[in-house]
Amino acid sequence: MNRALDYIEHIREAARLALSYTEGMQHADFLADTRTQQTVVMNLIIIGEAATKLLHENTELAACYPQVAWRNMRGMRNRLAHGYFEIDMDIVWDTVHNALPDLILKLNAVSNDTQPS
Repeated sequence: MNRALDYIEHIREAARLALSYTEGMQHADFLADTRTQQTVVMNLIIIGEAATKLLHENTELAACYPQVAWRNMRGMRNRLAHGYFEIDMDIVWDTVHNALPDLILKLNAVSNDTQPS
C-alpha cells in the first residue's frame, strides 16, 4: 500500500504544479507560451506514469475508486508521450483547468481513506 500512496502523492503534486504554472494565465497566453506548455505536458505525463504504475501494482485500490479516471490518465500519458507532434494544446488547457482540480479532490479522499491507522 505504501507505493500506492507514493503514486497518489506524485499525481497530486504534478497536478498542483500544472495548475500553478497556468495560474492567472488566459487561454491565449498559454497557447503562445511554449515553455509553459512543455512544463504542463511533462506534469501530465508524470500523472499518467504514476497512474499506470498504480494500476499495475495496486489493481485492487484502483478498483475501489472508480470515480478516479486512472485509465484516462494512462491514456493521456500515452498520447502525450507518443504523439508529441500532434498534441492539442486546447485539450491540455481544458484538462488542466477542468479535470485537475477535481482530480486533486478525489485523490485527497483516496489518501484520507487509505492512510494507515
